[in-house]
Amino acid sequence: MAANIFGRYVWLIEQFRRYGRLTYEEVNDLWHRSGLSYGDDDDLALRTFHNHRKAIFDIFEVEIACDIKGGYKYYIDHPEDLEKDNLRIWLIDSYTAMNQIQADRKLKGRIIFENVPSGHKWLNVITDAMRNNQVLTVTHQGFGKPEPWYFDIEPYYLKVVKRRWYVLARSPYYSNRNCQKNKEDGGDRPKDVFLVYALDRILDCKPTGSTFRMKEDFDIDEYYRGCCGIIHSKEEPIRVVLKAYNGGPDYLRTLPIHESQRELVELKEDEASYFELTVRPTFDLYQSLLAQADQIEVLEPASVRNEMRNFAKNLMSYYKEERQ
Repeated sequence: MAANIFGRYVWLIEQFRRYGRLTYEEVNDLWHRSGLSYGDDDDLALRTFHNHRKAIFDIFEVEIACDIKGGYKYYIDHPEDLEKDNLRIWLIDSYTAMNQIQADRKLKGRIIFENVPSGHKWLNVITDAMRNNQVLTVTHQGFGKPEPWYFDIEPYYLKVVKRRWYVLARSPYYSNRNCQKNKEDGGDRPKDVFLVYALDRILDCKPTGSTFRMKEDFDIDEYYRGCCGIIHSKEEPIRVVLKAYNGGPDYLRTLPIHESQRELVELKEDEASYFELTVRPTFDLYQSLLAQADQIEVLEPASVRNEMRNFAKNLMSYYKEERQ
């Protein structure tokens, strides 16, 4: 029996993601061959299998249902909901890789993970505060700032982008200030102000002892609709058309810049392929476009194309050839 019970749950989910419908006997056979068991005599007992199904539902909200009429075959109910949940898929995929290493010690040291170095020390504090709706007091020093700032936050969401952890939080200070100014001048400023803070810029973080209530009408998907990374924008998403050269099309097909990306197959040429995105023109978008180097060209709109031209001019100024 494997020592890591959580790893067994993840292994079981992965079998159904991979093979679809399986009988208990087929699951047991896969268990014998997984490398996580202790050999042919180490069965995944039927009672244990059913206990795992219950635990998987409790922990991951993944229901492994049974098709009695179809020959007692088990399957993940509504697998599309699971595949859309980035956090659950990330956890499952990460643990699946760990299971593979555990199953074959020969692979130890030969699977290299990308380290996410920023802000690990604050994750437990922030997740605990999120779980209990606790207000946090933060000491934060932004890049290029001579002095740190001290303020309270109501942590709503954690997000990792390009190897950095961020917390999206409601700011009590700015929210209250907006409400006060609206009373004074009849303005229409947002009554709830949400800001994003990188964990690697937090010097200290601890609970204040106060609690808050999450705004039920706050929609994280709408907040980041059309955004490519962590930066939020009030601008509406716009259509961006790209022309990809050389190996660029394959990179875009296998790792889209944004979930809205689609290939314009009707415009395909021998030398290039075309893609469109519906995105907000934030700095994150430009970073993602610039990361493609000379493999892509922005065709439209003119505003995004001109901004890319400005970046290119700045880069060229850094790399002017020295006269002999």
